[in-house]
Amino acid sequence: MAVSISARIKAVRKALGLSQRAFCKGIFLSQGFYAQVENGIKKPNERIYELISTKYNVNKDWLLTGKGEMFSGHAPDVELEQLIEIYKELDPLFREYITLQIKQLLSVQKRSGGSVAQSKGEDE
Repeated sequence: MAVSISARIKAVRKALGLSQRAFCKGIFLSQGFYAQVENGIKKPNERIYELISTKYNVNKDWLLTGKGEMFSGHAPDVELEQLIEIYKELDPLFREYITLQIKQLLSVQKRSGGSVAQSKGEDE
């Protein structure tokens, strides 16, 4: 049985770890319309394919046919994009504070010789 385009679109969203709300916001669709696309009720148009492909670095051929790899190159760093959007909304004073904290965390990580995840794994 062939996988539907709706299922491939949902697979992209899941692979990115995004909610429907976050995914459709990135491609400028209402959540209601997007839910209908994902559930196979509405058929996406060329504009939607292009937006998904461009915004989320999805291989358009895979999106349309299921052939090839899901992503063109690396999957986008959605978490970083979300952090940037939050950062942009902060007051400049809070931006300064966050930047200082990140620099201090990086310094601690470098001194410890690895990442926190590696350290946590060793403690368990």
